[in-house]
Amino acid sequence: MTNLWYAEVPPETEITQGDLIMGCPVLEWSKPAADYTPESLKAICDGISADVVVMTQACDLAQKKVDNVIVCAHYSLSEYKTNWEETKKAKGQTANAKEWKNLCNDVCDGYRWHLSMLNGKDDGDLKIERRIVDFHYIYSLPIEFLQSFVKSQNTPRLTLLPPYREHLSQAFARFFMRVGLPINISKSWD
Repeated sequence: MTNLWYAEVPPETEITQGDLIMGCPVLEWSKPAADYTPESLKAICDGISADVVVMTQACDLAQKKVDNVIVCAHYSLSEYKTNWEETKKAKGQTANAKEWKNLCNDVCDGYRWHLSMLNGKDDGDLKIERRIVDFHYIYSLPIEFLQSFVKSQNTPRLTLLPPYREHLSQAFARFFMRVGLPINISKSWD
């Protein structure tokens, strides 16, 4: 694996698109609401720790045009594989190497709309296994909170370099721009 995908940046570097933030605190809904008052909603949120990648455009962050940052969860390939195997087992299915390989190929080729794969990095001070970004897990965090968290960790982080961060952004856009028609166009060309 090569480091052409990433740069290592110090913790005081401003947040930008493509930053990988490990163990980031985010809020997740824990159960359906009994009612929808602000107080009842507070009771059904759980604080969790997630590895996330910044999806908000670099230009919007640099020009301070946003107050909140969009991030998506990412997982190491080995962690994702373990979860995939457990899900298959829970459904009474067998996970096999060929199916796993096909899944990984589909993600790399852009056929799994909600997933994107990031290359690994095995050189330099920061190393990282290949990652799977899951667009089903999207969080919005105040930029001040995220910047403060990153600085408090006092450790360098990886950031995706162009064109890899734009490639990820394009995959994210494809996920959201899909349109399913309720009735397809009839295919009779008389």
